[in-house]
Amino acid sequence: MDRLTSMAVFVKAVELGSFVAAAEALGLSSPMVGKHVHFLEHRLGVRLINRTTRRQNLTDIGLQYYERCRHILAEAAAADAIASTQLIEPRGRLRVTAPVHFGRHCVMPVVLALSDKFPDLQLDLSLTDRLVDLAEDGFDVAVRTGNPGNQAGIVGRRVARQRMVVCGAPGYIEAHGRPNTIDELTRLDGVVYRRAGIVPPWQFPGPEGTSIDVLPRFRIMMDDLAAIADAAADGAGLAWLPSWLIREQLQSGALVELLPELSGYAYDVFALWLSTPAMLPKLRVVVDALASELPKAASR
Repeated sequence: MDRLTSMAVFVKAVELGSFVAAAEALGLSSPMVGKHVHFLEHRLGVRLINRTTRRQNLTDIGLQYYERCRHILAEAAAADAIASTQLIEPRGRLRVTAPVHFGRHCVMPVVLALSDKFPDLQLDLSLTDRLVDLAEDGFDVAVRTGNPGNQAGIVGRRVARQRMVVCGAPGYIEAHGRPNTIDELTRLDGVVYRRAGIVPPWQFPGPEGTSIDVLPRFRIMMDDLAAIADAAADGAGLAWLPSWLIREQLQSGALVELLPELSGYAYDVFALWLSTPAMLPKLRVVVDALASELPKAASR
């Protein structure tokens, strides 16, 4: 007999609680289910199931063997899926989460294009600055800015980099002076971003791929980047923001980019998903699309 098939029959018999139920589920006869189990027992030289006319119970070795068989069968199914998923169109519900403004301006056009391209794909896009739990909240992909860190069971791929700039209103710059160095930022007021009680530093390109971190003095903290841009345009202080977000305000003159020769820090954007033996087509296409299209939107 084929050992893998016998393992599958054994697992089904354990999970359904009887040879009869396993036989019905698998389209076999009850004696054939027994033959598969006996084949494994004979090969191993141990009893896996204690069975009477009324009930069956796993032996201690049978329980351990059952757990390993489940793992082996799952790995075998994943190996088969690697080939089969190449032939299947992306389909089903695709749940994506992204930060509010980056998601709306940069991520949403990408996933909407995927929805048009693959009619069997059902898109569910959640825009939130909350750090969601992929497993508990049931998301397929999370788009996150900054360093995601090392998280057990999570796979990440950098899909873009945002160009970060320091900016301020012409009136504020005229009243308080234009900074000529990064260190001079510390004497000026900043409108800073705060999330979960943490105010991240403003970062600038350093030597050999490092970053120079600085934090201006501040009295105003916000958890919304667009509100920070508006406050900076109103003269509340300088701001450190992605260039795509303030493109129109820079073009209109409401905001002025400062330290352009020192600015332009490349702030990473990652796509994160749960580690699985085989990557589903819907997951593969969205991650590939983000990696292809987001750099164009995020670097402007």
